[in-house]
Amino acid sequence: MNVAAFIVLAGIIAGYVMLDGYDLGIGTIHLFYARSEEERAASFRAIGPFWSGNEVMLIVAGAVLFALFPRAYAVSFSGFYLPFMIVLWLLMARGMSIELRGHFQSDLWYGFWDVAFSLASALLAIVLGVALGNVLRGLPLDHSGYFTGTFTLLLNGYAVLVGVFTLIALAMHGAAFAAWRIDDFVLCAKARRAFNALWILTITFFVIVTWLTALVHPIIRSPALWIAPVIAVAALGGSRWATAAALRFALTSAFLFFLIACAAQTLFPYLLPAFPIGAGGLTISNSAAGTTSITTAVVATVIGIGAALIYATLAARRILKGIWQG
Repeated sequence: MNVAAFIVLAGIIAGYVMLDGYDLGIGTIHLFYARSEEERAASFRAIGPFWSGNEVMLIVAGAVLFALFPRAYAVSFSGFYLPFMIVLWLLMARGMSIELRGHFQSDLWYGFWDVAFSLASALLAIVLGVALGNVLRGLPLDHSGYFTGTFTLLLNGYAVLVGVFTLIALAMHGAAFAAWRIDDFVLCAKARRAFNALWILTITFFVIVTWLTALVHPIIRSPALWIAPVIAVAALGGSRWATAAALRFALTSAFLFFLIACAAQTLFPYLLPAFPIGAGGLTISNSAAGTTSITTAVVATVIGIGAALIYATLAARRILKGIWQG
């Protein structure tokens, strides 16, 4: 059941990266590919019906971590306390920029929230990537499994590189979504050009980060573990030559999903490995809730996520149908 709990948690995190990833990506490229007021307004409208629902997945991930692996939850939230506070402030800045931008007709007002939206989106992608990089590299944990490092220690070279890679990959994902979702022909063309440039950067950083990860963390322990990396590479390659915008976005989504799967299988059975790798840490065994608790939590989580996915699918179909008919 602990393994099932680990898979459920990894799946929720992958879902968050796919869903909130595209509106973080659009925010990252917002100031660069959309230059006029009409184009920037269209950029905001593209994510308007979805962004708040996407961010719910981040809350769900925290709640599921607490329910399934309470010890890992306690250590991660204490060790990453300052980064988590930064994440909350950035989430608030993004939400305010989306909701408040259209309340007043003023170029100064529009410009302020455009910059706030773009900066908050880019910084949020970097912070989340740095957090993932530190988990893959290993955290400074004592013999009891508690965090003993500092915020500056988290800003190591490997983690920062993973943060930059996350920024670029999500920006590419956002460009793919914009090219599919926005009706304006000129802006769609700009989004496609941005996607092509970001695709080159993404595959370059993917190779570099994969190589460095192999140095700091043993990756391949059986041939079966090649499946997720191969699918991720195939999806990334296919997205470059996909002619249909919807297919391109689906492939970038698959790339991000299997990228998280690669990270999960690299970590398994650890949730928070100690630095250096091999020095212990929190695993799915020593940080899990009791058998009854984890069984109940897994069943409740699967049912809840299933219901949420059904609702989200039906809501998205109604929204997109209304847009296409309009």
